[in-house]
Amino acid sequence: MTETTGEFVRVCSVDDLPEVGAVAADVNGTLVAIVRDSAGDIHAIDDTCSHANVSLSEGEVEDCSIECWLHGSRFDLRSGKPTGLPAITPIAVYPVKIDGGDVFVSVTKEN
Repeated sequence: MTETTGEFVRVCSVDDLPEVGAVAADVNGTLVAIVRDSAGDIHAIDDTCSHANVSLSEGEVEDCSIECWLHGSRFDLRSGKPTGLPAITPIAVYPVKIDGGDVFVSVTKEN
C-alpha cells in the first residue's frame, strides 16, 4: 500500500489559472480551490465555504482574500481564517509547490 500523506499532486499549469482568481480541482477526492491572488501568489484552500455549502472558487479574489459569492463571507488565503461575516469557521489551507510551470498541491491536513 502506498503512503499518500504529504504527497504533492499536479493539479494544473500556472497558465491554466486566471491572472487573479480561482479554479476548482479534485485532489485525491478533496475539492480544492487553486487561487492566484493580486500579488501573483498561488494558494490552495478548501473549495467549500464554511458558512454555506457553496464553491469558493466561484468567488471574487481581492488582495490575499476570497469572497464567497453567495453570502459575502471572506477568507484569508494564507490562513483560511474568515475575515468577513457571516462565516466564523476557518477553511483548510493546503501546501502548494510550483515546479516547471506546474502547480502541485498536498491535501494533507496538518493539525
